[in-house]
Amino acid sequence: MSKKKEEKKIDTALSKSRSKKNSNKISEKGKAYITSTFNNTLVTIANEKGDVIAWGSTGAAGFKGTRKSTPFAATLAVEMTVKKVVGKGLKLVDVYVKGPGAGRDSALRAIKSGGLSISSISDITPIPHNGVRAKKKRRI
Repeated sequence: MSKKKEEKKIDTALSKSRSKKNSNKISEKGKAYITSTFNNTLVTIANEKGDVIAWGSTGAAGFKGTRKSTPFAATLAVEMTVKKVVGKGLKLVDVYVKGPGAGRDSALRAIKSGGLSISSISDITPIPHNGVRAKKKRRI
């Protein structure tokens, strides 16, 4: 009998720990990070503190190969991510765009059409000040 009681205690403790999920506090304001490369577009939406609420990518939206790098794929990936966040109560975002990819502009349009208000847009693409050291001169 005592073994069964112990097993029940263990089962209930496990089920409690499994059901307890890490839920970040979501205010009405947040940050959206869009990384657009030549091959993919990644979207991460965080709260004001910087804790990630939801993320998405063109690969997660179901695209493979060269179709991942299209503006249409970026639009769908952002719309999926925005739906998750709007359902949790987010309304206003600061957008940070990084990279030279084709999905930059379409991702911004998708955020707006998804129901989020954009308060600011910042380009945080890293730009080298002087670049890497040049190769040594070729001797013939």
